[in-house]
Amino acid sequence: MTLNVGAAVAVLDGGRVLLTKREDFEVWCLPGGGIEPDESPAQAAVREVREETGLEVELTHLVGTHTRASWQPGLICLHIYAARATGGALRPDPHEVLEARFFGADELPAELFWHHVLPIRAALAGVAGAAWRYAGTPPRRFDSRAQLYADRDGSGLSRAAFYERYLGGADRALEVVDAPGVSGISTSG
Repeated sequence: MTLNVGAAVAVLDGGRVLLTKREDFEVWCLPGGGIEPDESPAQAAVREVREETGLEVELTHLVGTHTRASWQPGLICLHIYAARATGGALRPDPHEVLEARFFGADELPAELFWHHVLPIRAALAGVAGAAWRYAGTPPRRFDSRAQLYADRDGSGLSRAAFYERYLGGADRALEVVDAPGVSGISTSG
């Protein structure tokens, strides 16, 4: 089995969390991405925030790690960190990010990566060191990112509508089956 590993960051500021609106699906998420072969998850987290938002951050703690079924073959393992901004300026990378801004817990956008809801709520609640797992499979699987984007572009749907139909609907199909450290935190808006 392939293991796809990534890192995402909840940059916190006074009870608010920084979210980025992805260019590829026009939905909101935590800044983050894949881990390069020569870096740790923490190094990847700092690099991804800088690349996607222009901010320099200091990681404060590991919120948790979650695994889930993926739209690609293999399992996704995502390390989620909490951080605070230490420098730079909020300048989203237009190749990856359409917009970046801070949201309070009660202001989270409806168009949000389904698998980032629990990590965002956990980070805002101050959770540290949690581990959880999502069960089930997404409504549709894709063999590669290239296939995913080709299907998106040929679908006749907006990017956000394609995400909701083929990837975002997973929140209705997947359930949290293990959630040490995050009990009582809702996965819904």
